[in-house]
Amino acid sequence: MMRPEILNVIIIDNDSQLHASYKSYFERYDDFNLSGIYNNVEDALNEFESVRPDIIVLEVTLPKINGIEGIKLFRKKDAKVNIIMASTNNDFEIIKKAFKYGANGFLTKTVTRKRLYHALNSIKNEGAVIGNDIAKKIISMFQPKSYQSFSERENQIIDYLSQGATYKTIADKLFVTTSAINFHIQNIYLKLNVNSKSEALLKLQEIG
Repeated sequence: MMRPEILNVIIIDNDSQLHASYKSYFERYDDFNLSGIYNNVEDALNEFESVRPDIIVLEVTLPKINGIEGIKLFRKKDAKVNIIMASTNNDFEIIKKAFKYGANGFLTKTVTRKRLYHALNSIKNEGAVIGNDIAKKIISMFQPKSYQSFSERENQIIDYLSQGATYKTIADKLFVTTSAINFHIQNIYLKLNVNSKSEALLKLQEIG
């Protein structure tokens, strides 16, 4: 039986307390080898040629050179190296920037042995990985918000208003008259205790 390919992995995380946890994780992996663990990007770059990692698990928040900037530097060393970002912060702007710079995956911490193995395996077999919490967050951004205090029709109108649609456009999309749309919008204003579209959108943003 052919032995599975063993991939070299390096960890870059300035939380030294986590280093022991990562080392213990890899003692139970058969197809991944921990070939280096570093506190910063600079040290990992200096040893890159000798270590030759297949996968880098890279913390976002690091001293001097942060993880996002580090992506570009590692890509210069090896354009094909796989990079999984790890962070306690799952802010969408950070996630978006990480993938824009060429990350192959993003995990929110704390990273357990099981989650790390799943991430490494996904990179090995599929070339990409993303945490479930981040996936849900991204999906929610593309789904219309639903406010419990409004009817289904009012929520539809709120969604179109948020996109900048006019009363006539909304009426055409929902196959009703503009007067019907106006009636629903007045009800929305009443529930929000506002008097204009701009006030309504601002308040919806606050409660959303």
